Amino acid sequence: MLRISHKVIIPLSEIEISAIRAQGPGGQNVNKVSSAVHLRFDIHGSSLPDFYKERLVKLQDQRITKEGVIVIKAQQYRSREKNKEEALGRLQQLIQGVAMSPKRRKPTRPTYGSQKRRLDRKTKRGQTKTLRGKITV
Repeated sequence: MLRISHKVIIPLSEIEISAIRAQGPGGQNVNKVSSAVHLRFDIHGSSLPDFYKERLVKLQDQRITKEGVIVIKAQQYRSREKNKEEALGRLQQLIQGVAMSPKRRKPTRPTYGSQKRRLDRKTKRGQTKTLRGKITV
C-alpha cells in the first residue's frame, strides 16, 4: 500500500510494475539482469478521490500520457528492489504535490513615488520627442 496522506492510500494492486533492462554502462550485468523498473498507474481507474484525479489530469507533466496513465521509469540503482522503491517514491511525491494548492497571490498597488517617477519619465520623453520635430518660423 502506498500512503499519500492520512486518509488516502493506494493499494499496490492498482500499480503495475514491470522489470526491464536498464540502459547505460554496467558491464556484462546490464545485458543479463532486468534491474530497471517501469511503473504504470492509471489515474481514471484508480481509487483516488476525484479531487486528486482532476488535478493530476490537468497537470502538465511529461510522465502523464493523454490517456491519463502515469509512467515512471527508475533505473538509478543496480538492484530491482531499490529501483522499485524509487519509482513508488516518485509516484507518491507526484500525487502529494497535486494535493497542496498553490498560495493565492495578494494583489499589490504601485507606490505613490513609483507612479510619480513613471509619469515624470513619460513627460520628459514626450518633451524630447517634441523638440525633435520640425521648427516653424
